[in-house]
Amino acid sequence: MDYAMEAASGAHFSGLRLDGRLLSSSAPSSPHTPHNQSSSLSTSDDVTSLKQPFVIGVSGGTASGKTTVCDMIIQQLHDHRVVLVNQDSFYRGLTAEEAEHVHEYNFDHPDAFDTEQLLECVGQLKCGQSVHVPIYDFKNHRRCSESFRQVNASDVIILEGILVFHDQRVRNLMNMKIFVDTDADVRLSRRIRRDTVERGRDINSVLEQKYADVIIPRGGDNHVAVDLIVQHIRTKLGQHDLCKIYPNVYVIQSTFQIRGMHTLIRDREITKHDFVFYSDRLIRLVVEHGLGHLPFTEKQVITPTGSVYTGVDFCKKLCGVSIVRSGESMENALRACCKGIKIGKILIHRDGDNGKQLIYEKLPKDISERHVLLLDPVLATGNSAGQAIELLIQKGVPESHIIFLNLISAPEGIHCVCKRFPSLKIVTSEIDVALNEEFRVIPGMGEFGDRYFGTDD
Repeated sequence: MDYAMEAASGAHFSGLRLDGRLLSSSAPSSPHTPHNQSSSLSTSDDVTSLKQPFVIGVSGGTASGKTTVCDMIIQQLHDHRVVLVNQDSFYRGLTAEEAEHVHEYNFDHPDAFDTEQLLECVGQLKCGQSVHVPIYDFKNHRRCSESFRQVNASDVIILEGILVFHDQRVRNLMNMKIFVDTDADVRLSRRIRRDTVERGRDINSVLEQKYADVIIPRGGDNHVAVDLIVQHIRTKLGQHDLCKIYPNVYVIQSTFQIRGMHTLIRDREITKHDFVFYSDRLIRLVVEHGLGHLPFTEKQVITPTGSVYTGVDFCKKLCGVSIVRSGESMENALRACCKGIKIGKILIHRDGDNGKQLIYEKLPKDISERHVLLLDPVLATGNSAGQAIELLIQKGVPESHIIFLNLISAPEGIHCVCKRFPSLKIVTSEIDVALNEEFRVIPGMGEFGDRYFGTDD
């Protein structure tokens, strides 16, 4: 379980809620092409502009309860569009010779599946296209030529099958991999019942098969594990796509209050007093969230009732560093949260020099022994931030001890900083759309320092 959750966080999103239906072969599209070809994407820009679906792989031994786990996940994600793609749909039809010796045919071998078509279908779904999934006749061991199932684009794609993890190309499509494990005796009894009743096989042919062992204990009976998985999926679905690429980027959870404050400070007609007031509120939230990423130690205290309370002790070795001058707007919030905190300053010339010329720095002498909260309300190109971070590292601060706090971030700045400093953390309240030709954040909020300190007139 821990492995599955950890793997899902890397840089690498019938009782079933299926956005699909059976279609006859008279439909104009073939099973290998999307149903709505006219809506296919023509440029790479169009593809990258789509929000990528969250792809979950569910594997396990035959009759381990994979379908039950998928059912439970889909039912709990009822407020999202979820589609299930079964690897069983991509069984190859048997040749006449193979059909004659069907009892000797190994349906649990990778060669039994048309992996190329599976890859094609999932690739189209990830690009926002609908696909036609074949329907396999398990009694006659061939695909139904007269019908197939249309599966539409969705928020979550679940790939289920005993060998969906076998091919690395398929694994690379997944954001999360789930292994379902059930006692071998239980799986055997389930398989006998399923294959003899539903798939028209006899008991001897089932007993001769070999099975793979897997890992979520007790399969569909493990409600706690499924609940944790669903909670993790919901978290990933709510994340900005950049947070999936860079696990060191954290966006504080959006609420109507936060959206409302952003609406106010981005309004060019707001008064200076209100701009400062609501900016300070947002800055305080960002600072508090950033402090939550600092290390802590367990501490016990005695309460007024004489009881023992086990809590945590705050990180003692901490300082702030503001990038002058906009970063100075964040100092009051940091002081309000951390009594007596030391705050250093870095001034970097921005105009005409790509933010790469260091003008002034005043930092605590023991900064190499401290965790550093780097303060700048706007992350735009990332050039000034990169220069400041480089200086801190030169002063002996470990990269992993730096937390960069800002109100808004441009994707370009996040790419610039995270590629250069992958161990640093970025905490922001919103990620904006892009930079314009003048390297201003869009939609942005203008020159933050001028608006905050009243020098924009």
